Amino acid sequence: MPVRVIEYTLDDPGVASLEIYRLITTELDPAKAPAEELAVLYAERQEFEFAEDEFKTHLRGRDRILRSHSPEGVHQEICGYYLAHYAIRAMMHDAALQRDIDPQRLSFTHAVNVVQRKIIARRVFSPQWVTEPVPASAR
Repeated sequence: MPVRVIEYTLDDPGVASLEIYRLITTELDPAKAPAEELAVLYAERQEFEFAEDEFKTHLRGRDRILRSHSPEGVHQEICGYYLAHYAIRAMMHDAALQRDIDPQRLSFTHAVNVVQRKIIARRVFSPQWVTEPVPASAR
């Protein structure tokens, strides 16, 4: 099977050396799939795969199964995990901006551990910390 090999480097200010990447494709026509476009798309795909790994392995846990027994419960639980992932990534983004660094340079696993420690230490969601009743309009 004929293939096309595309070699490229990423200009990343956070990395000292320029590593050469090789992308292999069965699309032989450069007019249909320009090398630069394929390199960009591959990098985006890698970002999605990293986010999926963060979700499955580091946030939910590798061996952890969903607790819900109904389709609605499973949907709700997955939505909760996605919201938690988004919240942690948003927190990491804000922290990186404060320090003027690339958010991709921060460790998701470390951020999850920090959030878990803070929640446990402060009992953030414990009702005993609520000092005023919730108004009826907010229920």
